[in-house]
Amino acid sequence: MTGEQQYWTSRPEAGARPDEVTLLLPDIEVVLQTDSGVFSAGHVDRGTRFLLMEGARPPVLASELLDLGCGYGPIACTLAMRSPESRVWAIDVNERALDLCRRNAAAAGLNNVIVAKPDDMPNDVVFDAIWSNPPIRVGKAALHDLLTTWLDRLVPGGAAHLVVQRHLGSDSLARWLTGEGWSTQRRASRKGFRILDVAAR
Repeated sequence: MTGEQQYWTSRPEAGARPDEVTLLLPDIEVVLQTDSGVFSAGHVDRGTRFLLMEGARPPVLASELLDLGCGYGPIACTLAMRSPESRVWAIDVNERALDLCRRNAAAAGLNNVIVAKPDDMPNDVVFDAIWSNPPIRVGKAALHDLLTTWLDRLVPGGAAHLVVQRHLGSDSLARWLTGEGWSTQRRASRKGFRILDVAAR
């Protein structure tokens, strides 16, 4: 199993190789701890950075926000900084990623980030908005199950914001989402990535 294949497992087999990356945005600069066996450990993924640069901004008012597949936390930390009154839920199945996300939020002084496994999420929490660079390589069936589970926890009028590579099926995913009742629009496209805005159904 390669490191790239391991990041969506609960306990990566790759030996620990701690590292750090800098997330640099026009309004944010934060150093994040990373490690092997997590998604994009050597650099902030280009799709993630594109989503944070060109995607929807979180609401200013207190809201419930979700980073679906948080990895080591670049999206969760950005949301928490941009919307300090909100509660940001950061979920992932990868225990190493969850530990890193927890440590990165603490190091940045962010006390509005809650890091959890999917099964540990309270059933009564619903979300005003979701951000995700979803794990496309888990396969279509698993991806559809994942998105169905979490998109159905959007409040009426809420939206999800996804970044997906075109050659990994962003356009077909948008068609599937719309067909399932989540009206989906392409917000932006750059260098093979699409940002999709998905309205609650």
